[in-house]
Amino acid sequence: MTDAETTIRAYYAAFNAGDMEAFLGLMTDDVAHDISQGGRETGKAAFRRFMDHMNRCYRERIADLVVMTDATGTRAAAEFTVHGTYLATDPGVPAGTPPASGQTYTLPAGAFFTLRDGRVARISNHYNLGDWVRQVGGK
Repeated sequence: MTDAETTIRAYYAAFNAGDMEAFLGLMTDDVAHDISQGGRETGKAAFRRFMDHMNRCYRERIADLVVMTDATGTRAAAEFTVHGTYLATDPGVPAGTPPASGQTYTLPAGAFFTLRDGRVARISNHYNLGDWVRQVGGK
């Protein structure tokens, strides 16, 4: 296993454990976060706010993780399945999405990473938002 793969696997292990301090500790202070179907946020403080919001609205677990890395150890990609529960209504979801009532969902997803000094410097997450909306009862 490469150092980059070890970092990415630790990132998802911390996520699954709900250990936000370990999770954030694997990121550079200036981490760039490209939000699926959204914009870019920069810095650990912004990422912490994003995760506070996500953890309030969703409970998610990553499974079936496959990690791919380049030869330099500075780029990686991950493919995985998100198993989640919609806990609290998220005002940022598309119009027509029903309120949260504990709906469950299973989504294939992926992420792209840039690593610097053994930590995540950029993460771009991608999933099919329309599929998620359908799974929680939307149109």
